[in-house]
Amino acid sequence: MPIEPDPTEWELPSPDEADDEDLVGIGADLEPGTVLAAYRRGLFPMHLAGRRLLGWWSPVRRGVLPLDGLRVTRSLRRSARRFEVRIDTAFDEVVAACADPARDGAWINDEIRRAYNRLHTLGWAHSIEAWDPRSEELVGGLYGVHIEGLFAGESMFHRATDASKVALVGLVGHLRSIGAVLLDVQWLTSHLAALGAVEISRNEYLERLAIALATPTRPFDPPGSAGLDPDPMTSP
Repeated sequence: MPIEPDPTEWELPSPDEADDEDLVGIGADLEPGTVLAAYRRGLFPMHLAGRRLLGWWSPVRRGVLPLDGLRVTRSLRRSARRFEVRIDTAFDEVVAACADPARDGAWINDEIRRAYNRLHTLGWAHSIEAWDPRSEELVGGLYGVHIEGLFAGESMFHRATDASKVALVGLVGHLRSIGAVLLDVQWLTSHLAALGAVEISRNEYLERLAIALATPTRPFDPPGSAGLDPDPMTSP
């Protein structure tokens, strides 16, 4: 079971205080208690572009992926057969790959990386990984935070075609199996929209978040878990 950290020393702002760019506040810290309190309030951390200032965000239009709305194409199902999906066997490697400064829009710095590694050590942050069973190489994955019925996705990467998509398919199947009800993807992208993600209003997100936080789930599988179903559902 996750270990609850010391509570945050900060009074976090309300999501309703977000400006036109979805920014709610600046400052505070990335201690585990602060980050978890933020997720429970509907916020997430990200530094301001090109600056060291820590921002707390709550999009007016929030991206979510309905757990019954994932689109798995025939080509993606074929790709899924090429990979093995595992949980928490290479968390830091996944975050490091997501943080690669050569990637377009890279935003994960060393401070963020250390913060989520602390959350992982406490049992709150998890990685879903796509491995090539022939070479035993990590070729894709994603990471995020699991709190009761919520999984807050943070970032994903791939080194092989469709590898990150296969990790996402594995995540959705796993979340359904443990009883989670909300997969938060923060901002909608065309990549996520093609997989079934949609936008909802901030108010609707906060309503769904309250339900998710009141929904107990089975624990996330312990480190070393493997063999997640890479194709939990079919979709045209």
